[in-house]
Amino acid sequence: MRPRSLLPAALALAALAAPAPASAAPPAPFGHDCAPKDGVLFCPTTDDAARVPAFDGVPLDVDVTMPATGDGPFPTIAMIHGFGGSKSDFENATSDPTYNAAYYARAGYAVVTATARGFGRSCGVADSRTAGCERGWIHLDDQRYEIRDVQDLLGRLVDEGIAQPNALGVTGISYGGGASLMLATLRDRIRNPDGSYSPWRSPAGQPLSITAAWPRWPWSDLADALAPNGRILDPTAGATGYRSPIGVGIENWLQTLYAAALSAGFVAPKGADPGSDLMTWQELVLRGEPYGKDVAAIMDELHAHHSSQGLTSAHPSPLLIQAGWTDDLFPVGQTLRAYNRVRAADRNAPISLQIGDFGHQRGANHPADRTAFDSGGLAFFDSWLKRGGAGAPKPGAVTAYTSICPKTAPSGGGPYAAASFSGLARGSVTIRHAAPQRVTSSGGDASLSTRLAPLRIDQCAPVAAHVARSTAIVTTRSPGFTLLGMPRVVARVAVTGHSAQLVARLWDVDPTRGSQRLIDRGVTRVPASGTLRFTLNGNGWRFPKGHLVKVELLGRDGPTYRPSSTAFSVTVRDLRVTLPTRERRG
Repeated sequence: MRPRSLLPAALALAALAAPAPASAAPPAPFGHDCAPKDGVLFCPTTDDAARVPAFDGVPLDVDVTMPATGDGPFPTIAMIHGFGGSKSDFENATSDPTYNAAYYARAGYAVVTATARGFGRSCGVADSRTAGCERGWIHLDDQRYEIRDVQDLLGRLVDEGIAQPNALGVTGISYGGGASLMLATLRDRIRNPDGSYSPWRSPAGQPLSITAAWPRWPWSDLADALAPNGRILDPTAGATGYRSPIGVGIENWLQTLYAAALSAGFVAPKGADPGSDLMTWQELVLRGEPYGKDVAAIMDELHAHHSSQGLTSAHPSPLLIQAGWTDDLFPVGQTLRAYNRVRAADRNAPISLQIGDFGHQRGANHPADRTAFDSGGLAFFDSWLKRGGAGAPKPGAVTAYTSICPKTAPSGGGPYAAASFSGLARGSVTIRHAAPQRVTSSGGDASLSTRLAPLRIDQCAPVAAHVARSTAIVTTRSPGFTLLGMPRVVARVAVTGHSAQLVARLWDVDPTRGSQRLIDRGVTRVPASGTLRFTLNGNGWRFPKGHLVKVELLGRDGPTYRPSSTAFSVTVRDLRVTLPTRERRG
């Protein structure tokens, strides 16, 4: 028998002589090879044959970026691109150094960047339309298709051991922001093709849920965003307020987005798919008033399947939402509607806001403000997905920057912080005009309206201050104050004609120079008679002492808003405009 004292030495010699165990196989998300790039691992779809089949077989062009070390599973973030974009939008660090796939991967996250179906090589460009693309057209962020695609991709990564099932985040800009808000609202559910709900499970059966979401510049109700009627924040509007009445089409943006779909994507043949019939929708909405059941059905579709407001739950995943005062496509009211809905259901729900001179045109997107909010976004994800740190804002908290000129300034004014959106303003300035004023559908200055179109305007470039014919105005001398919020218009109205609309513009008038700058605007459908109430889109802006604060009401403002097809006039009396201010004044 061998002495016990010799056993440790013999075992040690055996260990030295034995072959070394094989190293762990490197991660291969979706079966794709990974290679070092910019300090991370990049795992791309290299050709059409390597695309990932969606739940219904549509081939998706998907990349994954991971930390340089570690085998996973990792906390995971899906970054969702804007309309007409692709996966590569978040794979270029120079466009935004603190908001891209490599940035998050270096922070310890796996990052999924997929080209949405109907764009790029996910059946978008013609030569990508191989087998499986027969119905791979743009579904306009439909919960039953594009949104489910993101859920399916995350589920597969969970099953592959790449993604942590309890640490799934989503973020995106514009089209990706709307998708992120819907994913957060669905939370642990999927939307089936027939519109029903089912629990969200990975392909292997793992229960899943979105852990946290950071939507940037999103919509909450696409019907109201594309054809606002002025009732978005009216608590009495009811469940169908988005089409009661049908609003005014944002003509310049509708034409631009449709052109982008035709040039950069795969648009469904006319009449082929009632849930994504972009050709018919564009034709009917821009045909103009009077709108009937056909346009109402379009509004219902956009609300029910393409908007977070159409989902049944008001208890979403933790949310940090970024909105732009100067965003003429998805203004602050779209975000505020989602915020109000969540807080009405639960005052302590983890939802908070970032607001500034951001977003689509005419947003300036000042670099310092953007970097500060990007840092807040990472801290937010770290808090929820890594369960560490104090990066999550308090429930309801709002941080805001103001607009500033020139647009090239590194930062706006602020930041201003409040425990709620209503808390941003601590006072108000109210201006009144009691006498009747007549606004007509042919009034205003058409050349000025063209200059102020969202895709042309330079909000810092002053224009000559004058009063156009057949408009209504109300003015006051500024005592020096900071607008911070959404101005509210109240008036008594009487309408002659049909399909009346009123556009409101808020101007900062410099009387010494005879010039004015556009600060805010909004649009509403006008009731036949009675009291009119609506809010402008909002802004943060410092009105210097001695300047004139002017609000102008006009009956047409194309191409920002589609002019009415019918002639009308609106008699406005007892006009009152209340501007929320940061200063404590009344």
